[in-house]
Parts: sequence; C-alpha cells; structure tokens
Amino acid sequence: MSSPSQSSAPLVIAVDGPAASGKGTIAKALARHFDLPHMDTGLLYRSVALSLWRFGGDAGNPFEAVRAAGEIDKIDPDDEELRSETVGELASRVSAYPAVRKALFERQRAFAAQDGGAVLDGRDIGTVIAPEARAKLFVTASPDVRAMRRFKELGARGVEVHYEEVLADIVARDARDADRAAAPLLKAEDADLLDTSDLSIERAVQRAIALVEARLQASA
Repeated sequence: MSSPSQSSAPLVIAVDGPAASGKGTIAKALARHFDLPHMDTGLLYRSVALSLWRFGGDAGNPFEAVRAAGEIDKIDPDDEELRSETVGELASRVSAYPAVRKALFERQRAFAAQDGGAVLDGRDIGTVIAPEARAKLFVTASPDVRAMRRFKELGARGVEVHYEEVLADIVARDARDADRAAAPLLKAEDADLLDTSDLSIERAVQRAIALVEARLQASA
C-alpha cells in the first residue's frame, strides 16, 4: 500500500473508459493500492436497468427510468443479474437520459467528496463527476480486444453467445456513449491514456499505479 501525496487535497482518482477496457479491474486495484474506497458507477445505471427489467418497466420511457433511478437504495454487487448482457444493454440505453444522470449525480459526487478521497470508475468521472480529481486515467483498448474479453467472460459464466454479436454490442455501446447529449464518453484533457490492448492484467495494473504515482509526485 502506498501513501497519498503530501498535498492536503483528498486523493480522488477518476478512471474512465469504454466497456470491457479493463477500467473496473484497474480501479479496484488502485483502490487497494492506495487504501481508498471504490465505486463502480456503472453499477448504478445497471441497477436502474435491473429494476426496470424486473418490474416490467420500459427502458424506452425516460420517465419510468427516472423513477427507477430514484428508487435505488442499496446495490448488491454480487447480484449476478447486474452483470448480464441484457441488463448491460438496458443500462447503456437508460444512461443516455439526462434526467437519469442528474438523479444519480449527487450520489456519485458525495462518494467522491468523502474524507481522504476515493476511486471511481465509469464514463464521465474525470469530466463531470470529479473534474477536480488529482489523478485521471482514460483506459481503453481496441473494439476487437474488448469484444474477445467479453466473449471469454460470458463463456466462462456459461452464457452462449457468438463473438460477432458481442463485437456488434461493443460497437453500439461505444456509439451511444460517445454520441449522447448528456455527459458523453470523453477523455479529460488532463487524463493519462492507458491502452490495455496488448497488456496483461498485471501489466495494466502496474502501469496504472505508475501513472497515478507520477501525477501525485508532480503535484506534491
């Protein structure tokens, strides 16, 4: 475990990137390394989507999506259905609604503002949720690599799916994330780019830690 910089500002680390880029794994590793709490903000949107799916709501109706966002209380990260492709697809759709993002904004901001800092990963952490973060990473990988990772992950869970379908879904999610009017997926100007296409998990984590530590040393 490493200690934060001597700066008095809380250590907030923003980790952004597209689906299956490795940002979640990297964010968790950073949280362990720097002894900070971690929030996977994507689970918030997946929880909204799961609520709609379980109770017969319409993800195409922004009013129903906003109501579901307001009803989220506790999130069970071990709920297998949160990780399903169906819920992921619905989450990608409801996250495009400005009113849904607004409903979840304060919850994410409060997490980032807690004493000592935090690590958050998502798609708009460094640009919208925590633009003041002392370290920002934009984690990415080629669509083919990300699709293969997701394909193998689903296969390991016993989900039958074709690689071409997974790739098409990755490309579609990328387009929705980049093109939405509310908080589109963008690399913050002061974020360090981390391409994991040719990196193992271990090497990607090592590189991420090195990038964050370099930022902290520069601001000390």
